[in-house]
Amino acid sequence: MCGRYSLTKLENLLRQFTFLREFPGPVPLPPDLPRYNIAPTQPILVIANNHPDRLQHFHWGLIPSWAKDPAIGSRMINARAETLATKPAFRTALRRRRCLVPADGFFEWRVGPGKTKTPMYIRLKRGEPFAFAGLWDVWHSPDGSELPSCTLITGEANELVKPIHDRMPIIVPKADYEKWLDPKEREPEELNDVLRPYPASEMEAFAVSRAVNSAKNDSPQCVEPAAPAAPAMPGLFGDD
Repeated sequence: MCGRYSLTKLENLLRQFTFLREFPGPVPLPPDLPRYNIAPTQPILVIANNHPDRLQHFHWGLIPSWAKDPAIGSRMINARAETLATKPAFRTALRRRRCLVPADGFFEWRVGPGKTKTPMYIRLKRGEPFAFAGLWDVWHSPDGSELPSCTLITGEANELVKPIHDRMPIIVPKADYEKWLDPKEREPEELNDVLRPYPASEMEAFAVSRAVNSAKNDSPQCVEPAAPAAPAMPGLFGDD
């Protein structure tokens, strides 16, 4: 799954997404960046195929238009690539409502001895922003207001991520942005080549501070390499 990510590289955002023309805040960049520890149910920045030149705010956690209770969104922060075409919550969105979610890194927790969990930060080696593949929908509340929401698509992990977690978010290659954001209806088979693990050779991963474990922490510490553990002093635990 993907439950946390970052979007911090302000100076590179527009360079990566050159087709953007509208923003949810002062030009040239929205005021709610940088973000070092973005968590589910928060508003996130999205490029949806209804307005592919616009950066919008969506709720992270898909709420289908037919849902009776918006709380369902907390259970749909991710969607499995293998079942998108058959799941009622995702099959129509795959055909008609696709989006890109800008990011520059994401987190997974590596399980170690004694089931200890070490937070790992995974990003492109170049450190530049990229885009997750997502799906979106709009929920209409009883009072008439609208809530746009989205989910991040996950697939099989590549060789870099596999020792950390068996799944990873789908990262859309820049060459496929236009295809994924096409506002026309697409058959699922046409999109299969986009929903593949991103090349491991272009990515890196390293341990970070456990500060990222709490969504309340949103500081550069969350994405900085963790300090190495201090070696034990000889004789401290009865060694010779």
